Amino acid sequence: MTVMDEPGAGRTPYAVRLRPPDISAWRESETGFEYFQSFDSGQPGPHVMVSAVVHGNEICGAIAVERLLRDGLRPKAGWLTLGFANVAAYLKLDLERPDAFRFVNEDLNRVWSEETLDSGRDSVELRRARRLRPLIDSVDLLLDLHSMQHPCVPLMLAGPTDKGLSLAQEVGYPATVVCDDGHKAGRRLRDYARFSDPESRKNALLVECGQHYEAAAAEVAMETTLRFLTVTGTIDARLLADYGYRQKPAPQKVIRVTDAVTIESEDFRFTEAYKGLEVIPRAGTVIAEDNGRPVRTPYDNCVLIMPTRRVRPGNTAVRLGRYLA
Repeated sequence: MTVMDEPGAGRTPYAVRLRPPDISAWRESETGFEYFQSFDSGQPGPHVMVSAVVHGNEICGAIAVERLLRDGLRPKAGWLTLGFANVAAYLKLDLERPDAFRFVNEDLNRVWSEETLDSGRDSVELRRARRLRPLIDSVDLLLDLHSMQHPCVPLMLAGPTDKGLSLAQEVGYPATVVCDDGHKAGRRLRDYARFSDPESRKNALLVECGQHYEAAAAEVAMETTLRFLTVTGTIDARLLADYGYRQKPAPQKVIRVTDAVTIESEDFRFTEAYKGLEVIPRAGTVIAEDNGRPVRTPYDNCVLIMPTRRVRPGNTAVRLGRYLA
């Protein structure tokens, strides 16, 4: 176990209880997409993908995907792809400064719009996204594995559409589902193209498995992945028990995001050390200041979702939502 200093220069104040697995064995692929392995069952069914390390410091997803690859998991129907996205950042990961290796040049989970992908911009992450784009375009159902800055209960991010919420509820885990529109800073992989089109049968989920380096995050990543692969018809339900997941998940609660607070200046600060899912009872409560301007809750019983410590103009500071009855 490694204990980090207070945040700064990429350090984290939390214990690092996970170790990044060696993924070098999965670099070469018959698909032609490095670090993405695909398996065709030979039977009709959707193309299902599970992606890890869209952010290079989010170890839990890499652990789950690498284990399933090592275990030789194969689909009973359709086509299964398992892989690692931002390998350039992941391979630089230093457990003495784990938060410094979220990306190399820019956030890979903010570039998934046609406008950005087709632009003249260049970065390590954009090159990787453009390389993977034909593979992503072939995917019908996607699960993207992530983790969070601060300790918080796991969250399933279902996007803004009814189809996303329906898929999250079919998976049934984790217990908190967030319906949201993403970030002003750029489009997530979960929201790419037809994944966010309500008329398309393509669909995607993003799961935040817990704090980046807590041991439980790897278990959440594995259980979510197996439940997702079960409901998509990719694997038999019995595999859940084989991996030790026998209990029925707890009933889910759903939060609908209504607002997102975007950081406007480098002089942004929260009024308290919020970690996420705090319920602020009264409308008009000041939760932050941005260059002296108060940021207030817009309604009673406002839920704070994933407040950030990454104070950078243009980033989402926190999302605001309501629990649905």
